[in-house]
Amino acid sequence: MDRQAVEVFHYKDKEQSSSLLLQLNRLRQDRILTDVLLCSENTEIPCHRNVLVSSSPYFRAMFCHNFIERQQTKIHLKGITSTILSSVIDYVYTGLITISLDTVLPLMQAASMLQYGRIFEACSSFLQEQLSPDNCLSMVRLSEILNCNTLRVKAKEIAMKSFSDVSASEDLCELSLPELMGYLEDDSLCAEEEQVFETLVAWIHHDPYSRRGAISDLFKKVRLRHIHPTYLFQFIANDPLIQSSSLCTELIESVRRLMFAVNTKLIGETEVNFKPLWVAPRRYTSNDMLVVVGGRKNNEQTSREALVFDEESQKWQCLTKLPIRLYKASYVALHSVMYVIGGLTTNTKHGQVSPTVYTLSLKTNQWRTAEPMVEPRFAHRSVSYLHFIFVLGGLGPDRRVTDSVERYNSMFNQWETVAPMPEAVLHPAVAATNQRIYMFGGEDAMQSPVRIIQVYHIARNMWSKMENRTVKNVSAPAVIMDDKIYIIGGYTRRMIAYDTKANRFIKCANLKERRMHHSATVLNNRLYITGGRYINGHDIIEDSDGVDCYDPKTETWTSKGTLPYKVFDHGSLTLTSVSQTWAKS
Repeated sequence: MDRQAVEVFHYKDKEQSSSLLLQLNRLRQDRILTDVLLCSENTEIPCHRNVLVSSSPYFRAMFCHNFIERQQTKIHLKGITSTILSSVIDYVYTGLITISLDTVLPLMQAASMLQYGRIFEACSSFLQEQLSPDNCLSMVRLSEILNCNTLRVKAKEIAMKSFSDVSASEDLCELSLPELMGYLEDDSLCAEEEQVFETLVAWIHHDPYSRRGAISDLFKKVRLRHIHPTYLFQFIANDPLIQSSSLCTELIESVRRLMFAVNTKLIGETEVNFKPLWVAPRRYTSNDMLVVVGGRKNNEQTSREALVFDEESQKWQCLTKLPIRLYKASYVALHSVMYVIGGLTTNTKHGQVSPTVYTLSLKTNQWRTAEPMVEPRFAHRSVSYLHFIFVLGGLGPDRRVTDSVERYNSMFNQWETVAPMPEAVLHPAVAATNQRIYMFGGEDAMQSPVRIIQVYHIARNMWSKMENRTVKNVSAPAVIMDDKIYIIGGYTRRMIAYDTKANRFIKCANLKERRMHHSATVLNNRLYITGGRYINGHDIIEDSDGVDCYDPKTETWTSKGTLPYKVFDHGSLTLTSVSQTWAKS
């Protein structure tokens, strides 16, 4: 059978355009059919008008409109060196151009003038490859002079991400006030607020005579709520620049009144004016991280491990190990610092009940010792509120259940004893909100569950106690979310939420199994529980390495993978991090 005849055949010669350009370049080099000379300095470059017109809007306007150059055979181009002009014309005829550090700036200027957009962007890409914290601020300025948006965006991104290095550069001190304000008020600035303050002080000291007056405007860009109180009241408040400004001192006094009053209500005219600054959110480069520390690992021994969950890689990474093994210490976060408090040391034959406090921040990834507690204890509970840490109950050196409570004031680095709890209990669920500490359930010295709620009023240093048949939890954590206190498990699958204002419990979605000795924290408006122990279908207690997440919007539990090992009686905390320094350790 004969093939059906093809009526139309569309042929495309892929080499035609490149071959044509090659032939045109040879004609140019041999000065064949060239009809214009582009002149720079003492150099004349022969070209074809139609090629120039086809390659650039600049030459199209010059040769196709009623300009005097239309009639001229020699065109003098000012402001472009002969070397740069030759490179541009070679590019027009070959599509090739060499960019170096010596030629990139004059090449960009020529490309901008002659309207060769691809050369301009190629130069921008070349400069972006050279970007570093040392030169990014000067590159931002250069991009504004050249009107190069792609370079400006990339250079500013480097400045924001590497602000720790950028803030120490000489270029930063040369910024204008509006430029510096633009950086310091940006939510994407990758810096802690302490560093924001130090940067503005360094900028003013670079030219104090003309810049001192800017202190109050700049100080408003520091998000005081997210500064450690010790740094704020002992360092910033005593800085001569701050003391020279009545507005700055008023702002600091407003913070002081808010914290010392242990009150979330804003009072007075200054506080009303201060409110927008107080509620300023963390910069969104500050990431909340899930950290797991200590506990009993694989049911063998107390663990020195500290882990942080890296959302980018979806893997657990190791932090620096605890200096010592501690059995039933307590774990709490305050001002983005992790506190490991008390516990029973397990490195000696009989074990010592410890008053020691260890701290770690993700910024340094180093353990330090803080001021020790008044009384040594283990199997206790800790909770933070404003700039305080409260330590409640537990077992003392005599291994008896204690009702004592002490408070750490981070502003003064001091511990003090406060009113004891009405009834000494072990392993209750504890949370602090609205000027009160709520303690649910637990067990007494005879290991019998207690059905009570004990409430401590922080400002009044007073306790109250009420019986409640709904409460029956032992070794269960509690967290604050959506203005409710969630009590998660505790030898039961049940999770309940306590509405403090209505004084009532709300039933929530059950856990997958009866769980206890686990830990919980809130991360990005979701509740995470890690590890613990659970009772399987055969009523056998097993250790867990599970990580589960509860979403209050959907009221559902989902699995978030597993820990690297099984663990219980550990800490599960949310810490804020600006940069992943632990990954470099």
